Amino acid sequence: MGKDFLKAKMVEFPRNVIAGHDVLKDVKDVCVNIHSGRVGTIITGENTDKAAGQAVKQCLDGYDIDTCITGNATVENIEYVKKRIIENKSTFILAVGGGSKIDIAKIASLDLNIPFISIPTSAAHDGIASNRASIKSETGSKSIEGASPMGVIADTGIIFNAPYRALASGCADVLSNFSSLRDWKLAYNLRDEDFSRSAYSFAMFAAESMMDASDYIRPNLEESVWLAIKPIIVSGISMCIARSSRPTSGSEHMISHTIDMMYPGSAMHGEQCGVAAIVTSYLQKGDWEELKHALLKIGAPTQASEIGLSDEEFIEAVANAHKIRKDRYTILGDKGIPRDVIEDVCIRTGVI
Repeated sequence: MGKDFLKAKMVEFPRNVIAGHDVLKDVKDVCVNIHSGRVGTIITGENTDKAAGQAVKQCLDGYDIDTCITGNATVENIEYVKKRIIENKSTFILAVGGGSKIDIAKIASLDLNIPFISIPTSAAHDGIASNRASIKSETGSKSIEGASPMGVIADTGIIFNAPYRALASGCADVLSNFSSLRDWKLAYNLRDEDFSRSAYSFAMFAAESMMDASDYIRPNLEESVWLAIKPIIVSGISMCIARSSRPTSGSEHMISHTIDMMYPGSAMHGEQCGVAAIVTSYLQKGDWEELKHALLKIGAPTQASEIGLSDEEFIEAVANAHKIRKDRYTILGDKGIPRDVIEDVCIRTGVI
C-alpha cells in the first residue's frame, strides 16, 4: 500500500449566472436565490450608476439599498466602501460597473464575509466572474485573491451600450489565454508547478470559443456581446477553479503589467495583453498568426503603436517584464529575453 491519500480542494463557483437581453430585471430573483437578506449596498461609479445602478435599485423594491459611488480599486477606496457597508449593516453587495467596481466588491465581500453579485456594465476583461482582484497603486497594479461572485448578471443590452472598444479588449484578454496556458504547461513541466487540468480546460475552452466567434464579433451588434460574454465568464471561472490567475495570466500579462508601470494609461488591459500575446506566442512556437488574425477580425490592436507605445517603449516593456513576478515562470525565463531577439520577433510579427 502507498501513502494515505490526503489531497483536498475547495472551489467556489457563481451560483447563478444569467446572460442575455434585458436580464437586469432578474436581479431580485438572484438576490432571493442566494439568500442575501434585505439590506444591501450597490458599489458603482457616477457613470455606471446612470447606466445600470439606478435601474438595479428600482428592481429591488422592498429592499433597503445604499448606493456607494466610488472610483478606482485602490486601498483607500476599498476601505471607504467597507466602512459604508458596515455602517449600512448590509448583508450583501451588488457590484455595478466595470472592472474596478467589481474588484472592490471582491475584496469587500471577502473581508466582510458577505456575498456579492457581479453586474458588469462593460466586458473589457475576464474578471467579471473570477475571484481575482486587481488593486491599483502608484507603482502599478497587483492581482490578489478576492471572493468569487455568488451571482453574475450580464445584460447584453447594457454591455452593448458601452464603447465597442471595451468589448474588443475583453475578447483580446480571453484570446491571450493561449499564451498563458502554454506558460503554465511550461512551468509545470520544468518547475513542477501546481497544475489543474480542470482550470486549464475551462481557460482553453474560453479561448477556443472566442477564436471561433471572432468571425462574428463586430461593432453595432448586440449579438456580438452575446457571443463574447460566455467565453469571458468561463475564463473568469477558470481562475476560481485554480484559485489563482495562472490559467489566464502568463508572460503576456506580465508585459501588460510592465506597460502599466512604465507607461501608465497607454491602453486598456485586454488590448495590451492581446498585442503582447502575439509576441509571446511566437516565442512559445504557438500559432501567433491565427491569434493575430482573430484580433484583427474583432478590431483589437495588434501593433505597439495602437496601444500608445513607440517601438522602443514596447521593446523596453518586454525586456523588463520578467522582473514583474519572480514567482511565476514563463517563456520569458528568469533573466528575460535579449533586446535584439525581442526586436526581431516584434518585426517578424508586425507588432512594430
